[in-house]
Amino acid sequence: MSREIEAVALQDEPVVNAAAPRKRANTGGGFLAGAGRNQVSVALACLLGNIVSPTPIVHGPFGLFLIPISHEFGWPRERVSGVLSLLALITAIAYPIIGRLADRLGPRRLILFGNLAFGACVIALGFSRPSVLVFYGLFALIGVFGSMPSTMMYNRVISGWFDKARGSMLGLTSGLGNGTGATIMPFIALALMTAFGWRGAFFGLGGLVIAVGFPTLFFLLKEPPVHARGDQAQRIALEGMSLSEAARTSTFWMTLISIGLGAGCLTAVLAHVVPILTDRHFPVKEATLVVSVFAMVTAGFQIVVGWLLDKTGSPKMIAPLYLIAVAGMLTLEHGSSLPVLVLGGALMGVGMGAEFGCLPYFISRYFGLRRFGMIAGVMYSAVIIAQGATPYLMDVDFDHHRSYLLALHVIEFVLVGGAAVIAFLPRYSATMSRWKSAPAAA
Repeated sequence: MSREIEAVALQDEPVVNAAAPRKRANTGGGFLAGAGRNQVSVALACLLGNIVSPTPIVHGPFGLFLIPISHEFGWPRERVSGVLSLLALITAIAYPIIGRLADRLGPRRLILFGNLAFGACVIALGFSRPSVLVFYGLFALIGVFGSMPSTMMYNRVISGWFDKARGSMLGLTSGLGNGTGATIMPFIALALMTAFGWRGAFFGLGGLVIAVGFPTLFFLLKEPPVHARGDQAQRIALEGMSLSEAARTSTFWMTLISIGLGAGCLTAVLAHVVPILTDRHFPVKEATLVVSVFAMVTAGFQIVVGWLLDKTGSPKMIAPLYLIAVAGMLTLEHGSSLPVLVLGGALMGVGMGAEFGCLPYFISRYFGLRRFGMIAGVMYSAVIIAQGATPYLMDVDFDHHRSYLLALHVIEFVLVGGAAVIAFLPRYSATMSRWKSAPAAA
């Protein structure tokens, strides 16, 4: 893996001012070699950081904790799983705030502090008592502190270090990192739970976040060049729009709506694959296989879509990938054999991987890096809200009609609409010209 990262890194220099000619330090060529090594270390740090980020650590194994916590505390399952809605709400509020702080202070310090605080909060869950206030309060803190060592923040770092290979590196660190974490953390949690109970599992997962994550991040993660040098002239050279400037463009709202709704809808489908297929009388084991393929393709295709964005230079290539996801959903509704259903899961994974892979890339290309954290915070908040609301709405529909069919048709319509919106996105230069011609603020 390190060789693959190094091969990409050595072809790319960190970007401070995308409009100006690149300048190398007067070190006789050492700067380029040093930049390559820095990029390798940063990419490895972000890859591992994503593996121990909140999604793999909390969301991935959560289902394993649902029943034992419910039994020990005497709570209905909905009371336990309700923390996920709270977590989504708190995270949606925290993202823009943390993003703004990252723009002002640099992301490294926030990520390091957040790693320690997030890990400590996960450990604290192991001391939980049957108090709803305390239990929900701990998850609220996880939402706040988990926003710091989050995928959004690692994307902020990668975007500051890579230009020509930005899409590929975003896909590699985010897609492979989250995919690997989401795959292995449930098994680690299960092993810990079998040996030490659910409390011991929380102790182990939180300890893993700190013991593995913090040293790696401390030694390998470096500020993007604009923050690393402490040179005021280079700080001023960082270009891009403010959030208010970006929000006055149609591109901002087109991206927000198409990616936010698309990602939220497909996440809801992922969460409901098992009930949808068991309602159609398929075995749980087969339905679980479809979920696994869906999730693995989502992670892997983020790398593919990043490479495609780098090669094509066009946002419009994402549109047909939405339609591929629609084809996967139709397969989920009508497929009659396991191979066909697995294919449907793979097609839906292509669509969801495209959505998550293109969002940070679009933000950096359309609106620049000056306020990347703030703009990304708002965008990711929209995704989180959609992810929290859409599954609930699907279940409301099921309670009324005893079927998910209407909800699936609505989601298919939304995805087709999202593809149409993306097809009309302008070239990156349409907004880039607005912030490249104006002096950038620090």
